[in-house]
Amino acid sequence: MKPSVPAVRAALWRSALLAVLWWALTDGRADSWGVGSVSILAAAILSLRLLPPVSTYISRVGLLRFLIFFFYHSLRGGIQVAWFALRPRLSLRPAIHEIPLRLPEGIGRVLLANTLSLLPGTLSVELNGRRLCMHVLDAAAPTEVEVRRAEVRVAHMLGLELEET
Repeated sequence: MKPSVPAVRAALWRSALLAVLWWALTDGRADSWGVGSVSILAAAILSLRLLPPVSTYISRVGLLRFLIFFFYHSLRGGIQVAWFALRPRLSLRPAIHEIPLRLPEGIGRVLLANTLSLLPGTLSVELNGRRLCMHVLDAAAPTEVEVRRAEVRVAHMLGLELEET
C-alpha cells in the first residue's frame, strides 16, 4: 500500500522536528546520532500511529494570535509561580478542576490540553471526551476563564467552530 502525500509530508515534518529536538538535547554532539537516528525513527513512527496525519487548516493570523497569547501567559504564569516560590508564606491551594470543553473532538482538544500543561501553574491530567481534568496551583484562580481564552485561540488558529457546553 502506497502512503499518501499528506502522510509522507507529516512523516518528514515530524522527523525533522524530532531531529532538531534531538540536536538541541544533545548539544549537537555528532557521536549521539547513532542512537538518535533510531530514536527519531521510532518516535516518528509512533507519533504517526498515535496521531495519524489529517489535513488541518492553520490560519496565519490565528497562529500569530495564539503565539502571542501563549508567550504572554507563559511569562505571566512564570512570574506568578516565581512569586509563590519566593514568598513561601503565601498559601498555595492546589486543586483539580474538571472543565467541559467546547472544541470539537480531535487535534484541537489535544493541542489545548498540551498548551495548558506548558503554562506555569497548570497541568492537564486527563482528557476524557469533552472533559479536561486539570491540576492547578491555586484553587481560587479563574481556571475556566483561562481555558476558555485558550480554546478561542486554538479554535481561531485551526479554523474550528466551538460547540455549546
